[in-house]
Amino acid sequence: MKKGYDILRNGSLDRSVEFTRAERRALGLEGLLPYAVATQEQQVQRVLEALRGKKNDLERYILLNSLQDRSERLFYAVVVQHLEQMTPLIYTPTVGQACQEFSRIFRRTKGFYITPEDKGRIAEIMANWPEPDVRVIVVTDGQRILGLGDLGANGMGIPIGKLALYTAAAGIHPHQCMPIMLDVGTNNQALLDDPFYLGYPHHRLEGETYFALVDEFIQAVQQRFPKALVQFEDFSTPNAYALLDRYRDRVCCFNDDIQGTAAVALAGVYASTRITGIPFKDLRVMFLGAGSAATGIADLMASAFQEEGLAPEEARRRLWFVDSKGLIVQGRDGLDAHKQRFAHPHAPMAFMEALDDIRPHVLIGATGSPGTFDRDVIRKMAAINERPVIFALSNPTSRAECTAEEAYTWSDGRAVFTSGSPFAPVTANGRQFRPGQGNNAYIFPGIGLGALVSGACSITDAMFLLAARTLADRVKPEDIAFGSLYPQLTAIRELSHAIGTAVAEESYRTGLAEQHRPADIGRSMKAYMYDPLA
Repeated sequence: MKKGYDILRNGSLDRSVEFTRAERRALGLEGLLPYAVATQEQQVQRVLEALRGKKNDLERYILLNSLQDRSERLFYAVVVQHLEQMTPLIYTPTVGQACQEFSRIFRRTKGFYITPEDKGRIAEIMANWPEPDVRVIVVTDGQRILGLGDLGANGMGIPIGKLALYTAAAGIHPHQCMPIMLDVGTNNQALLDDPFYLGYPHHRLEGETYFALVDEFIQAVQQRFPKALVQFEDFSTPNAYALLDRYRDRVCCFNDDIQGTAAVALAGVYASTRITGIPFKDLRVMFLGAGSAATGIADLMASAFQEEGLAPEEARRRLWFVDSKGLIVQGRDGLDAHKQRFAHPHAPMAFMEALDDIRPHVLIGATGSPGTFDRDVIRKMAAINERPVIFALSNPTSRAECTAEEAYTWSDGRAVFTSGSPFAPVTANGRQFRPGQGNNAYIFPGIGLGALVSGACSITDAMFLLAARTLADRVKPEDIAFGSLYPQLTAIRELSHAIGTAVAEESYRTGLAEQHRPADIGRSMKAYMYDPLA
């Protein structure tokens, strides 16, 4: 049993001045703490006061990061009690800047790093991880961090942030979470030239050598942590699809950029029909950008159309893509496989021309290029539709295709707007709008929770469809009244519980569950969830 300073220096044990007099006596803490005994709520208020004193969000991120190291339970108490305020600080948009500055603000390691020099020894070095019962791994290779591009090992901020949300939003115990960076190098020359860069200082591993390293990593996970779910995060589009196709039927895994983004976007589109009055099965949707996020949304949306009774070909015909070369059509040379299934018979044309011709009800941006939904685009969508649906999904906020204010102002207050990063409320045409954020945190924690409780051996598209419907059903009339397509983040633990229950039910129904089915899945799930406030 740890005592004295060993407790105060252990972030998973330390409760600082919250220890009672009796606890201080029993644990050898007398004399090591100030006299006062504080409640958890007083500790939380002290943290909030400290955050208010910081000059900017990056400083707030650093403070919270240090708090997580120092007192894990207090960190999660702060986040759970103030989710709407804390989520933008521990994840998007602040995590984007934190990743860019990662090597400079590095204080204390939180994750696990694998480099090409570890080839042949990955399972061996994984034994260095201090927790034996890992259940959720979020892994990235840092090649496509949000809309910021190749940040190499600096991308470790993404798995750290995602796993904090797994704990805060779905109650996965922090000891069961493992952030991993596949540090295979970077092609970002500015990082390679930076003397402070902490990553593997070589150009990226590619081709079969790259995939062989990932294969060994997956095998090591199965050997060391056989109950772990693997979430792939922020890989380049070709690698994201290649890895998902390679492992989805062999390992309990999913790609959040492809499947999580798809489910949260589909939920938003479902909810938008309550404002526009257009039945989901009648929608035409256009995407600007054709990377893994956009085509992942389209794949899930095609499945949703088919559930509404459309034939597969007709379902895909409702979904149109524009990339840097214009409308994606059949016969265009050099189309990647993930684009080919959405290449329709049609004349080639530029974006604005395609808007006029296709006349979409919903326009979804996943470009990573700010300002691509300019005044002309929004006005065109408003001319086509009484209530144009605009999704500006690129992260962080600085990369959004347009701002909330631009969407509402240029459409004379008629746009149904959502974004990937949060925007403040906007008043337009005499109405106040509270734009919803299409945050993947609505989806992936619940997917993980349901998979873990049921012991799912794989994650299916049907589970993401269920998650999307569950999320859309949780949007309240008062959310819709303010133009928001998503519920408030304050309800996210209840939402994750509901999604987790639906996913577990599907896992048992399809025979994918390896855990014994409990008499009450919902109650069993509630009992599984870590609560820092308890």
